Amino acid sequence: MKEYLGTGRRKTSVSSVRLRPNGSGKVNVNGREFEEYFTLSLQRDEILAPLAKFDLIGNYDIVIRVKGGGIQGQMIASRLGISRALLQIDESKKHDLKEVGYLTRDPRKRERKPAHAPH
Repeated sequence: MKEYLGTGRRKTSVSSVRLRPNGSGKVNVNGREFEEYFTLSLQRDEILAPLAKFDLIGNYDIVIRVKGGGIQGQMIASRLGISRALLQIDESKKHDLKEVGYLTRDPRKRERKPAHAPH
């Protein structure tokens, strides 16, 4: 069975995404249901945005392994992973994905607390 892999990162979150063609649109995150892991529909829509852009939702089964960071970082890392996996399928999508920022890795690591000012 052919799979397309993509890795996404954001702050301390790392997401490994597998796209399996001819799927039913089932999404699995760390062995749990998509709706169970990412409870807000806004989060799920954001993760699947690269597929929605090309009207591909439901064409692939997706397996996401994500660790580290918070839910927001994991969400953005997963979106980047899906975008990179899509590029393995069709390189011609690169311009469209780049245009909307789905291929841009946010280089910031983590916000630091400001140094404590003396009294």
